[in-house]
Amino acid sequence: MTRLQGNNNSRVYLILGTLIAAVLIGLTVWAVTRNQTASGAAATKTNTFNLAGQPFVGKEDAPVTLVVFEDFKCPNCKNFQDTVVPVLQEKYFATGKAKMYNLAFPFLAQKAGLATDDSQLAAQAAECAYDQTGNAGYENMSTILFRAQGSESEIWASRDKLVELAGSVEGVDAAKLGQCLDAGTTKARVDADEKQGENAGVNGTPSVYVNGVLVANFSAAEVGKAIDAVAAVK
Repeated sequence: MTRLQGNNNSRVYLILGTLIAAVLIGLTVWAVTRNQTASGAAATKTNTFNLAGQPFVGKEDAPVTLVVFEDFKCPNCKNFQDTVVPVLQEKYFATGKAKMYNLAFPFLAQKAGLATDDSQLAAQAAECAYDQTGNAGYENMSTILFRAQGSESEIWASRDKLVELAGSVEGVDAAKLGQCLDAGTTKARVDADEKQGENAGVNGTPSVYVNGVLVANFSAAEVGKAIDAVAAVK
């Protein structure tokens, strides 16, 4: 009798254990499916950006628009500019097939807990150069900043260093750029860029959007594929 009761209890426990396991598996599958769905939705969501007065590369009437969020302290952004942009420039920007807008997403200095937010300062400096000589000023200042890039965990884009670097940018008055930084003239624009990135779900740099849709992989091949896909339906 006691042994029989023991067997019945074992069967009950086995059934309960099986039911609990089934529920846990179901919850896990649901969670994974939900995350995959959310990721897929983020990748296909079409974002709208305010690009008025933003620096860009390419021809203004190009039919496809890239928006790239970058931090000048970001090594992946430097790699993107050094290896991906030249390919896109030759195939899409120079030919009038696409244009690329550069927006700031300065987060690395804060993430590293640095005493000076040189991610923000570097972005402001690029905007100060843009104010002086337009797209060329921004592009050339960006090139110099990425060339001078230091460690993510160190303050290298100090105010004085940025003024020094500006002296190497053709057409840019370094003293005026210093005054621009001191006055914080472009800070609001940098903050607005970052806000646009946050609204679009940017959580790292570079983040590349083609006609408002995030490209999951920022390689030249994947970005080119996204451009071609948009161009094919226009």
